[in-house]
Amino acid sequence: MTLHLEASRAVPVEHEKALALVLPAPLPKIFGRRYAAIGPIAEVRDQAGAWDSAGQTRTIVLADGATMQETLTAIDAPSSFSYEITPLSGPLKLLVGHVAGRWSFSPAGTGTRITWSWDVTPASSAASFAMPVFGWMWKGYARQSLEALEELLVGA
Repeated sequence: MTLHLEASRAVPVEHEKALALVLPAPLPKIFGRRYAAIGPIAEVRDQAGAWDSAGQTRTIVLADGATMQETLTAIDAPSSFSYEITPLSGPLKLLVGHVAGRWSFSPAGTGTRITWSWDVTPASSAASFAMPVFGWMWKGYARQSLEALEELLVGA
């Protein structure tokens, strides 16, 4: 069972520029706040060069020291980019086995609708029972992260 999670926000940024601004954005500025059990990103390690081509990997470090490996899997400019997160360490490892993430960009008036989605595979059959609670936490985390992203983009 895979849980699909999705959140979106319209931002006043030209559609043609949105992906190019979001892809290299500093993760601690976007995901710098805790929401329930989902901690803030403290830093990104092991990224070689610009984050701009499929196959690149980096390590995301949360404030509690937990880590996750992120792999950029596809870029379809200016419409979307996709990535995978696995393996996870720390408390979320008990819930989340694998994440397929995607950022999508579509025209919205004079700006862009940015949609962030995750397809989450639970770490075990027992963890699948906690997915509704995880989904609730993720939606709160996504809402505040999209707000932070808009602030970052409007200031760019």
